[in-house]
Amino acid sequence: MRLGLALGYWGRGPDPDHVPLAQEAERLGYDSVWTAESWGSDVFTPLTWIAARTSRIRLGTAVAQMAARSPTTTAMHALTLDHLSGGRVLLGLGLSGPQVVEGWYGRPFPKSPLTATREYVDVVRQVLRREAPVELDGRFHSHPYRGADGTGLGKALKPITHPLRPRLPVLLGAEGPKNVAQTVRIADGWLPLYWSPSRPEAYGEAVAELPDGFMVAPMAQVKVCDDVAQGLLPVKAMLGFYIGGMGHAARNFHAELMARMGYEEEARRIQELFLAGRREEAVLAVPDAFADEISLVGPRERIAERLELWRKGPVTDLLALAPDPHTLRVLAELNS
Repeated sequence: MRLGLALGYWGRGPDPDHVPLAQEAERLGYDSVWTAESWGSDVFTPLTWIAARTSRIRLGTAVAQMAARSPTTTAMHALTLDHLSGGRVLLGLGLSGPQVVEGWYGRPFPKSPLTATREYVDVVRQVLRREAPVELDGRFHSHPYRGADGTGLGKALKPITHPLRPRLPVLLGAEGPKNVAQTVRIADGWLPLYWSPSRPEAYGEAVAELPDGFMVAPMAQVKVCDDVAQGLLPVKAMLGFYIGGMGHAARNFHAELMARMGYEEEARRIQELFLAGRREEAVLAVPDAFADEISLVGPRERIAERLELWRKGPVTDLLALAPDPHTLRVLAELNS
């Protein structure tokens, strides 16, 4: 099982520790470093900054939101950074949810998310292969554009720049069983959310039969500490925000996943508290058991024991949300 460092997205501004952490991860033998985006900092610019200050570690987006860019724009970002970094890019894509897509990006959330994702990946693949001009008679991503409000003058094109790697890896963030099944069919890897080594069935039957070389790369908060309950508080804060606030009460993919993992009543309660403005109560309502099974928190010996569960399943890459060098080092030692 390879290790990756997940840095997430910025809050108030650039984190001065991100580049030193990435450099330390590279020194310790970590395979990859990952950035993210939401309605704030973008995913590619920080990764480019890190690329310029590292030499070997692979560079992943977890995730680049599809609504933020047309598929050809995303492919341009990926092939440009792949050239500049010497072929180190892992392109992770995600659809996000209706609140973000429509509220922040000002676009309609697709009525058929599976079709929209499939078309998006198809266009990205065409750009990176550069075998012919990009053409797709799609429902969501037509190339050239043929809508009634267009000029009719669009021309099929292929990128001027030759991609460094025609098979640059494409991974998808997917939560529902149908989405996971499609991911296994069309992508090179999967970025699960809230992975529990003891509940792979929550993601559907596709997890049981994965192609050779297929990446399964979940994020997990990792913290070496003596007090497990204290160490779980940041995990619970993250869960409270995502399950309570990252989606509408009637459509929240994160809450739906928590429910499939056996915590339906708790997920509903977290949503109710968060949406009522009682955010601290929402965080405290996150069960310690749920926070614990999707993270690696506690003394070194406890993490070592629990790490064995992660190794026994389909996970190929553990992406550690680990904000301190000591935790990074201990995880590297335990995984060696």
